[in-house]
This record gives sequence, structure tokens and C-alpha cells, in this order.
Amino acid sequence: MAEAQAQQGTKNEKIGQVVSTRMQKTIVVEVTRRVPHPLYKRIIARRKKFYAHDEEGTARMGDVVRIVECRPLSKLKRWRLAEVIRRAAQVGAQPAELDVKV
Repeated sequence: MAEAQAQQGTKNEKIGQVVSTRMQKTIVVEVTRRVPHPLYKRIIARRKKFYAHDEEGTARMGDVVRIVECRPLSKLKRWRLAEVIRRAAQVGAQPAELDVKV
């Protein structure tokens, strides 16, 4: 059993920031990587969005999460949420503070 698992290798993992939680059981994770420009060799940031499955709905906007590759779950979803690494700072405002005073 252990040798069969060793032959398969490990699953691909990525760490990124949650940019959308508007869908049910799905989050959009933006992964940023720094690569040298092919011609000018200056370090530039490249971004890509991945759709990930979040069964319990634990991730929120702005969280830093780890996603793991899995079988295709839908047309765009090929990743699942492994863990929430860091929670986003929640800014709370009281309803009285939001009222506009004339």
C-alpha cells in the first residue's frame, strides 16, 4: 500500500488569496508568483485564478488558503480547499456609525 502511494507522488499544492466566495461550495483563489521577464530579466508578478471546492464554506474573502489538486469536479473546478492558513482581518462597523448625518 505504501509503495503504491509512493509511486503516485504527491498532489500539486498552491497557496493564494481568496478573491470571491459568491458561489455555493466554491471559492476563487488568486495565486501570485514572481518570475523574471523573458527579455528584460526584471522580476514581475504573475497572477492566476483557480476555482476550488470549499465543502463547509469555511473560507472568506481575503483569507490566505492552501488548495490541493483533485479530480475534475466541474467544468472549471480542479482544486479543493486543504486549509485556511491565515484569516483576513474583519473590519466591523456599528450600524449607528454608518448612518449619514445631515
